[in-house]
Amino acid sequence: MTTITFPQGKQFDLVAIGRLCIDLNANEINRPMEETMTFTKYVGGSPANIAIGLANLGLNISFIGKIANDQMGNFIRNYLAQKNIDTSNIVIDKTNAVTGLTFTEIKSPSDCSILMYRNNVADLLLHPVEVQEGLIANSKALLISGTALASSPSREAVFLALDYAVKHGIRIIFDLDYRPYTWRDEAETAVYYNLAAEKCDIIIGTREEFNMMEKVLHVQLDDEQTASKWFTYKAQLVVIKHGGDGSIAYAKDGSRTKSGVFRTSVLKSFGAGDSYASAFIYKLMQGETVDVAMKYGSASASIVIAKHSCSDAMPTLDELEQKVKNGTYET
Repeated sequence: MTTITFPQGKQFDLVAIGRLCIDLNANEINRPMEETMTFTKYVGGSPANIAIGLANLGLNISFIGKIANDQMGNFIRNYLAQKNIDTSNIVIDKTNAVTGLTFTEIKSPSDCSILMYRNNVADLLLHPVEVQEGLIANSKALLISGTALASSPSREAVFLALDYAVKHGIRIIFDLDYRPYTWRDEAETAVYYNLAAEKCDIIIGTREEFNMMEKVLHVQLDDEQTASKWFTYKAQLVVIKHGGDGSIAYAKDGSRTKSGVFRTSVLKSFGAGDSYASAFIYKLMQGETVDVAMKYGSASASIVIAKHSCSDAMPTLDELEQKVKNGTYET
């Protein structure tokens, strides 16, 4: 079965770059946001959630990002530090930018939505000169996500980080994390997503996210064609998620692996992708095969969608092992 090798002898297992924000999750569930009066605050942002999940599982993680010079920014930085995530390359904004906010609506387990405030946010102001090359060189893997590509100078900071990772032979993981409301139009989105993906070793996204990337080609590819396209570049592994129907991983060696899902009592639908990615990446970095990594990713997703938070709900290794051992896995 397929495994992915990572460089050894590095200080950090993984460095993530991108969105740091605040999630405000509705306390009153089974009702629309218009009628929701109270919310609970958590650290959010897809790369932040994945980094937190990996730290919970015992990996040595660093983060590259920018936070607002306010109480919310302090909350984010302090939370990451409490999770033993290195914050030496988290820069404090000096332009009065604000912290991005994400309000969540939980009308039912299958009917959830998010409302994001992304104007003048600090994370999109990360400048290329603020990205530490040495930090990337000292990591086994770099994690990027799509939202950081939405505007300048964050976009250029990510591309510089990609160049540093390629220069130093670091594995690059791309969690697509497509949020349409942060982009001006689909053509711009597809162009920058494709340019970034060309440099990546592992690409993880939903079928809908890959569809968006392919619109610029004016064709609709099936899963196998999508994966084959990226194998002509740098990709070694392409994971295409199909929600409740599980995921399919395609490897450059020609293997194809389908995962199932763990049965759970679902509270909300959001957070599944980040939790899946964290456990999936963890197992790959432990030298496990793709099928084992996918099973653990599914287990992690089932844990998080049963809880109110995303970041706070990321499982420990013991919790994850218990779910894999005792949970009901349906392929």
